[in-house]
Amino acid sequence: MVLSTSFLVGACADDKAAAKAAKPAVTDSIVLGMGCFWGAEKRMAAIPGVLDVESGYANGDVAGTYEAVLAHEKAVRAGKSSQRNHAEVVKVTFDPAKINLEKVLIQFWESHNPTQGNRQGNDVGTNYRSAIYTHNDAQQALALKTKDAYQKALSAEKFGAITTEIAPLKKYYSAEEYHQNYLVKNPDGYCGLGGTGVKYPNATGASTPMPPAASKAPRLEGKALNFERQLIVFEADDCAYCRKFKADVLDHWKSPVAVVRTLNPEAPAGWSLEKALFATPTMVLFEKGKEVSRYTGYNGETARFWKWLGFHLLTPAQQKIAFEQGTERPGTGSNLDEKRPGTFVDPISGVPLFRSDTKFESGTGWPSFFNPLPGAISLHEDISMGMKRVEVRSASSGIHLGHVFDDGPPPTGKRYCINGNVLKFVPDAAK
Repeated sequence: MVLSTSFLVGACADDKAAAKAAKPAVTDSIVLGMGCFWGAEKRMAAIPGVLDVESGYANGDVAGTYEAVLAHEKAVRAGKSSQRNHAEVVKVTFDPAKINLEKVLIQFWESHNPTQGNRQGNDVGTNYRSAIYTHNDAQQALALKTKDAYQKALSAEKFGAITTEIAPLKKYYSAEEYHQNYLVKNPDGYCGLGGTGVKYPNATGASTPMPPAASKAPRLEGKALNFERQLIVFEADDCAYCRKFKADVLDHWKSPVAVVRTLNPEAPAGWSLEKALFATPTMVLFEKGKEVSRYTGYNGETARFWKWLGFHLLTPAQQKIAFEQGTERPGTGSNLDEKRPGTFVDPISGVPLFRSDTKFESGTGWPSFFNPLPGAISLHEDISMGMKRVEVRSASSGIHLGHVFDDGPPPTGKRYCINGNVLKFVPDAAK
C-alpha cells in the first residue's frame, strides 16, 4: 500500500482498551469496506459509542489472509482467475444505546469516496472496493436508505454514482494481528483514506472535519501563477505526509515546473479541477488553467512521484529511456557535442548530474563523463541483454541515465556513458 492522507482523527489505544473492558450487554456490529483497512479502522474507532474496530477480509472466494488477497488480485488483473476477491474491511462493533447505526453509516459515507469503484486514492483493486456487508434485513434497508440520501448530496456537487456494494455478509476473516490497530502502533503509517468533502444531509455529530474550507485559507489567484504549466500542492494543517513531501521534495525543488503550496482545497480563481480533492497531499498539474493530472498521497516514494511528473514533461522517446531502460542510437542523442561551460541536469527534477569539465570525447556516440557530481547518481547491477553491467540512475528522480564502465580517463578511470536525450544542459551564467 502506498498512499497517506490527513483527514483522520486520532484514536487512543488506552481508550479503546477501556471500552472493551466496559462492553455493554447489548451490542451491534456491521462490516464496512472503505479501501485500506488501516485508515478505516482509525476513522471508525474515533466515533463515540464505537466499542471495537477489527480489520478483516470479507465476501470473497479465496483464503482469508493478506498474502492470499494480494496474490489473487494479481491473478485477477492478469485474467488468470474469475473468482471473487475479498474486500479489505473493518468490523465495527458499537453500543446502540450511545450511537445508532445510521450515524455509523453517515461516518462511513463521509470518510471515503464511494464513487470510485475498485479504488480509494492510489490503492487500486477489487480488494479496495467500497462495501457495506450487513447481517439482517434492517441493516440492509438502512444501508440502502442512507446510500440514496448521500447520492443526492453527491450529485448536487457533481460527483458520479455511488459504486458501494451493499450485500449480506457471507464470509468474514479477521486480519493478521500486525494489521490490528496498525496506525496506533505506527502513527506515521499510511492510512490511504479521505472523503469527498460532501456532508451527509442533515448530519449531526457523526462527521469528522474535512480539510480547511476556502474561507479559512486564501484561494490562489490564477493570474499570479504560470498559466502554461503549474504544479499545485494541496495540503492541510495537520498532515504529516504533507510535511514529509515538503522535506523530501519541495525543500530541494529545482524542477523546471513552477510549484506552489496551498491550504485551500479549491482550484485557483479562474482555473478548474477535474473533481474535488479528497486527500492530502494532492499534487495537481495544471496546463493553461486546467487540471491535466493529479498525484494523491505520499509516503516517501520520491521516484514514483517524479515518474508521474516525468510522463508529462518528457517526450515518448525520452520516456522509453528514462522509465524502460531504453538506449538512444549512438550519435543521435542531444548534448553529444555540447562543450560550453555548464551543468547537465535531470530533465524532470532539475538536479545537477554532471559538470561539463568532466565530459570527454569517448568516440562511442554517447555523451561520456569521468565523474558525476556528489550524490547525483545511484548505481545498480544490470544483467539484461545477456551482459553484466552497472546501470546509472539519477539519484533524485530514479530515471535511467546509462551505464558506467572502467575504461575512462584519469583521474577516475571511469566512463559514465549517458543517453544525451535524458540530460538537460544549463550553461553557466555569463560573467
